Amino acid sequence: MDATLIAAPTSTKNEGKARDPEMHQSKKGNQWYFGMKVHIGVDADSGLVHTVRGTSGNVSDVVQANSLLHGQETDAFGDAGYQGVDKRPDARQAVCWHVAMRPGLRRALDKHKPLDDLIGQLERTKARIRAKVEHPFRVLKQQFGYVKVRYRGLKKNTAQIVTLFALSNLWMPRHKLQAMAQVRVQGA
Repeated sequence: MDATLIAAPTSTKNEGKARDPEMHQSKKGNQWYFGMKVHIGVDADSGLVHTVRGTSGNVSDVVQANSLLHGQETDAFGDAGYQGVDKRPDARQAVCWHVAMRPGLRRALDKHKPLDDLIGQLERTKARIRAKVEHPFRVLKQQFGYVKVRYRGLKKNTAQIVTLFALSNLWMPRHKLQAMAQVRVQGA
């Protein structure tokens, strides 16, 4: 699971002379963004999106974490933004959470100590699995060019994003789907 920010126009050149009230500011690193946040749950094996949530930009990732699970998971992987998800009141007890170490703590590991080296290997393994969640965001932003919301309000924008992630679920395995179609044509 992961989340990304989608920018919204900050312009007040409209009838109400106001920005979209459902969008909010959020800070990522040292940069401020105005817009919405898209939270997704992705299958670790296939890399396909199974759950999409759209929220205002100031909603924390950890708040949406348990709503991104489809219910059949035994393990869930998240970045450092999901620290403490297993301690939340809505946490599912059957799920084993694998949350990344904060970047500052990871940099502080001593590579010459055997225990720290093992921790580093564990973090790399978690990162390899977690990387699958970044691919649908790349398709959304790079292939489909969706870097800024098109409408006012979360409901319309979330509906469009759900549609785009459904299309990304077709776009990402397109080579496998094409190969399967060719096999069927040749076999017929």
